[in-house]
Amino acid sequence: MLNYLWAGMILIGIIFAAFTGRMPDITNAALDSSKEAITLCITMMGVMSFWVGLMEIAAKAGIIRSASLRIRPLIRFLFPRLPAGHPAEEHITTNIIANVLGLGWAATPAGLKAMEQLSKLEEDRRSGRMPGPVRKKGIASNEMCTFLIINISSLQLIPVNVIAYRSQYGSVNPAGIVGAGIVATAVSTIVAVVYCKMMDGKRRA
Repeated sequence: MLNYLWAGMILIGIIFAAFTGRMPDITNAALDSSKEAITLCITMMGVMSFWVGLMEIAAKAGIIRSASLRIRPLIRFLFPRLPAGHPAEEHITTNIIANVLGLGWAATPAGLKAMEQLSKLEEDRRSGRMPGPVRKKGIASNEMCTFLIINISSLQLIPVNVIAYRSQYGSVNPAGIVGAGIVATAVSTIVAVVYCKMMDGKRRA
């Protein structure tokens, strides 16, 4: 659907430029945008390489595992039916930590692995190897829905990506967004947790 929307906007822009005699502006804008896109990609590549590298070092050094133990009460609160010590736990923890640091791209691999493990957990429940409520095949479990919503709401203490974007485009104070970002993402995360708990209660009823 998004592809159709983007294609439609581009087509409308080209048609409008053709009828108003502004085709050279379209050409110049395309060239300038391409140049900016490459420059931004190089900037973000450096930022993300640095932070993803730190996350990998933290994982190898056992810091992620230690953090997983420290925030286990939060994981247990958010995912009460997730078996203790399940492989998804570590991936969920990594994803949450990366999101808190504002590293959306770094959080994606951990999020995909967490979803993969949660999917395996659902298969084990359907086969009877693990206890817990069984959903029809193709229907997301409570854990999957909760993880997805928490991941989208994404509490961020340091919005690294946004700071990098603002720095790239010449912001006087790139980190000035931190306060507003914390408030906005804290509210969205609280709403997400409340919503998940309400829906989880309805499913149990």
